[in-house]
Amino acid sequence: MIAIIIVSIIATAAIGWITSASFRRERHRQNVCLQAFPKSWRIILRHRFPYFKSMPTDLQLQLKKHIQIFIDEKQFIGCDGLMITDEMKVTVAAQACLLLLNRKTDYYPNLKQILIYPHAFIVEQQKVDFAGVTSQHRSVLLGESWGNGKVILSWQNTLNGAADPYDGENVVIHEFAHQLDQENGPANGAPALRQIKDYAHWSSTLGKEFNQLQYCASQQIPSLFNYYGATNPAEFFAVISETFFEKPKQFFQQHPKLYNELSQFYQLDPIHWH
Repeated sequence: MIAIIIVSIIATAAIGWITSASFRRERHRQNVCLQAFPKSWRIILRHRFPYFKSMPTDLQLQLKKHIQIFIDEKQFIGCDGLMITDEMKVTVAAQACLLLLNRKTDYYPNLKQILIYPHAFIVEQQKVDFAGVTSQHRSVLLGESWGNGKVILSWQNTLNGAADPYDGENVVIHEFAHQLDQENGPANGAPALRQIKDYAHWSSTLGKEFNQLQYCASQQIPSLFNYYGATNPAEFFAVISETFFEKPKQFFQQHPKLYNELSQFYQLDPIHWH
């Protein structure tokens, strides 16, 4: 009888611990946010992330709190002998957390690790041709987002993307847009929207623009968007997210309906920041 009571108490305690995980996580995040943003991190933001200066004050404050939580929760790993520094953590976190502003967020809940290489890195990939024959080939990548809790980045390209906030190319924004896309399943260009009814309009608008970019790429017609976005819908969403944050005025002028879709999704209107 005593054994049964003990087992029951342990089981109840375990269930209570599990069910309170969300509450404990939010409590911990609140405590992290109560800490002062380190002066050294402010210097890093000013030096490595000029985009920050163009943002409204309220969003700057939001971003700094997001950076604190992101760095507290995510593991950074250096590859090929790279030693992780606060400069790397803050520079990556600032760009990644841009995508979380003004929205209820769980800080990329599937993401556990950010792996950083000094430069572009080489990966072995399998490719299946139309005949079903599988072959191995090597690709040089600037970044990669995995569905199993990892983002891989080139530090040099991370720096380059942050240094020029208006060129429309940003590897961190690109890979973390993939992370948003992967929160509700494999990346397919349709991240978790606020309401189910929103998907029909999202699909229609992005589908038309994706087809247009594919046509531009096939005919070598100039486009505001990188042709890489024509690869598949997932890459299209990542590419247009880069452009949304870094070239908002041109984006709105040339693709107003698409801009409005992203503005509603991100709950931001960066046209007015520049």
